[in-house]
Amino acid sequence: MAGTIYMIVRLHGLFAVVMLGGIYSLMAASMFVVLDAVDVAFTEAAVGAGISTVLMLGALALVKSEEKVAPQKVLFPLLTVLVTGAALIYGTLDMPHYGDPNAPINLHVAPTYLKDSLPQTLIPNVVTSVLASYRGYDTLGETTVILTAGVGVMMLLGGGRRRRRKKEKDEA
Repeated sequence: MAGTIYMIVRLHGLFAVVMLGGIYSLMAASMFVVLDAVDVAFTEAAVGAGISTVLMLGALALVKSEEKVAPQKVLFPLLTVLVTGAALIYGTLDMPHYGDPNAPINLHVAPTYLKDSLPQTLIPNVVTSVLASYRGYDTLGETTVILTAGVGVMMLLGGGRRRRRKKEKDEA
């Protein structure tokens, strides 16, 4: 995965970058399967490798195939990354240790889900009951956001074609 990211950063051909992005998403989905997070793997494969790659290929139809090479400016981006990294590390200092049985997540919500999900939802899998029942409105909201983003992208992509067609008709 690190090699794929290195190649994405180094390449200037946008088609190759889009294809490597899809390959990276498939590798991430495979990693999630190995980690027994099949629901996350399915989402990564569908959204990351599927829809995102198709939308980026559609966007490539509207732009040049090579990236414009800009002069290298290293100091400001490096400083930004270092400050952001330091802030993120500082933000994790007061978190409970990994696997701590006294962590808040292990004392409040998780035991309730494990004990009550089957009688309340009649779904034997706890993860499915949380995603499909307890977080149903969240899932509906996420789906609405994705649908709205997809429609917006399609409108943007279709708008460029209409303008080109109108210009071609006016020239003819």
